[in-house]
Amino acid sequence: MTAQSVWLCFALESAATFGRGDGIPGLVDREVTTDGAGCPYLHGRTLKGLLGEACADVLYALRNQGSGSQWTAAADALFGVPGSTATGTGKMRVGHARLPEALRTAIAAEVARKHWTRDDVVEAISAIRRQTAIDANGAPEPHTLRSMRVILRATPFEARLSFDAEISPAERGLLAASVLGFRRAGTARNRGRGRLTARLENDERQDVTAAWYALFREEVCA
Repeated sequence: MTAQSVWLCFALESAATFGRGDGIPGLVDREVTTDGAGCPYLHGRTLKGLLGEACADVLYALRNQGSGSQWTAAADALFGVPGSTATGTGKMRVGHARLPEALRTAIAAEVARKHWTRDDVVEAISAIRRQTAIDANGAPEPHTLRSMRVILRATPFEARLSFDAEISPAERGLLAASVLGFRRAGTARNRGRGRLTARLENDERQDVTAAWYALFREEVCA
């Protein structure tokens, strides 16, 4: 049984591809990852890695200010120590980021009643974008046309973050800072895709991001 859990919620500000690494010949070169009803999701392992990257950026800034040691310990407690054994994997467990449960339930019911097909769901939530490489003269390079399915802007996602033990105020603060620094996800996120805004909610679905971030800010500014 976990001691505590919160929800990581985010909405896309630009189209994103949470890719599965392959495509459909003749249709799309890179597909999004979807569940049995056609709903897209971001794998929990990938999401934890993205949060870890955001946390590393926070730690880098703190070290430059000479206040990194306390926060490094908090990061290790949450995310684990890289290269460690199972005992050092960290107390935080990150679930898949999926569409909100009520929406997924409604979609699954429509698919079960055969009112919608899985392909209908995929087409409703996504689109296919095409791009090609451009040479130094501004002309398209031959044989470089690629297509990618993208999840549409404003699509909401949520993932449960569960903890194997109570998390300290420092760990809460660092997690909130990492969530605020988590701004992109998916393929081509360094080229404008997958922009997002994220927040933390408790099990009563109250936004706790600001309250947890205040713990971080108070310690850093002390």
